[in-house]
Amino acid sequence: MIDISMPRLSDSMEEGTILKWLAAEGAQIKRGDELAEIETDKASMVYEADQEGSLHILAGEGDTLPVGAPIAQLLAVGEQPSQAGSADTGTAAPEPAAEQASVESAPVPQAAAVSAVAEVDNAVGARVKASPLARRLAAGAGIELTALAGSGPGGRVVKADVERALQAGAAPAVVSAGGPAATPFAPPKGEVELVELSRTQSLIARRMAEAKATIPEFTLQCEIDMEAAVALRTQLKGLAERQERQVPSFNDMVLKACALALREYPRANGTYKDGRFELHPRVNVGVAVAAADALLVPVVRDADTSSLWSIAAESRRLALAARDGTITPPDLAGGTFSVSNLGMFGIDAFTAVINPPQAAILAVGSLAQRAVVRDGQLVARHTMTVTLTCDHRILYGADAAEFLGSIRELLEQPLALMG
Repeated sequence: MIDISMPRLSDSMEEGTILKWLAAEGAQIKRGDELAEIETDKASMVYEADQEGSLHILAGEGDTLPVGAPIAQLLAVGEQPSQAGSADTGTAAPEPAAEQASVESAPVPQAAAVSAVAEVDNAVGARVKASPLARRLAAGAGIELTALAGSGPGGRVVKADVERALQAGAAPAVVSAGGPAATPFAPPKGEVELVELSRTQSLIARRMAEAKATIPEFTLQCEIDMEAAVALRTQLKGLAERQERQVPSFNDMVLKACALALREYPRANGTYKDGRFELHPRVNVGVAVAAADALLVPVVRDADTSSLWSIAAESRRLALAARDGTITPPDLAGGTFSVSNLGMFGIDAFTAVINPPQAAILAVGSLAQRAVVRDGQLVARHTMTVTLTCDHRILYGADAAEFLGSIRELLEQPLALMG
């Protein structure tokens, strides 16, 4: 018998959610067969088997389990499954951290809790087996678990069962204190829709809250004259068409400028961790991409030594993968600095939140012709506003100002980006 545990599919993964089993209970599994689709803290991935045997499923679809927790077993011919950790034993699966926190934050007297459980058990004869996520979804939708047929191991009700009931239009059970059905109360704001956060959204929420709560940040802002960069890109566009290459975008130019400046100012490429600086030899720049209901930051590795052409091709590949859901954890790992660009949405300037434990992030505004003064004359020039958000524990004002000045100089004299 071979135990299959929740795999660690990314460097920051602590737990994963089984979105869908791709192999049925009892199926004969071979090496390389797709077992399950697992949602990690960064992406959804298909987990493949590295051993052979008959599949015995322990965790149901929708279950969220910590890394290393048993999710299935592979059995040899005639071998019986172990009951350790199986949902069939009636042992409750570990609750996600978010559910544990909600329970702990609202303590209930022990006698009242026992009484409540006894009432449920007496009403249905036995407590319905269901995953914590399924219980929360059913409670929010007003659906009785006793009315659902569980598709998980041992008849366990899982998230998918609740979602099917909602799609089928299951009526919420509204019960008064006396037992008979009561007239539903119409809330003054209308019917509330409860939207569960995905693993990616939960991670983003946690990391952004962590950043704002723990990082003493400060921001610097400057305007960059992009006239020369606009002229250079026009030339590169014609060259790219003849050579069938990806045309570098202005964001690719920004990324390359940041990478060269990071090589010159290594502390901006570092992280603050456990009371000390960690300075990284490689310059890996993350680029924020708006994906479906999430914000992903795929990483362009070794951007300081990559050509502008290579950066353009890699940035496009990563952005497409992020948007169509095929991005992999390695594409999202190892970033040492981040760039966030909202200029394409018409935003002139904004302040981005640092992606911990990185030292800084650059927010890029729109590139447009604006009225500026040059040699005492009012002229129209292509300009762009950038804002650098810094962790004051690793970057001080003067260091950050010199670093941002280097980025501006490289973009205003963009031939240096072609080296």
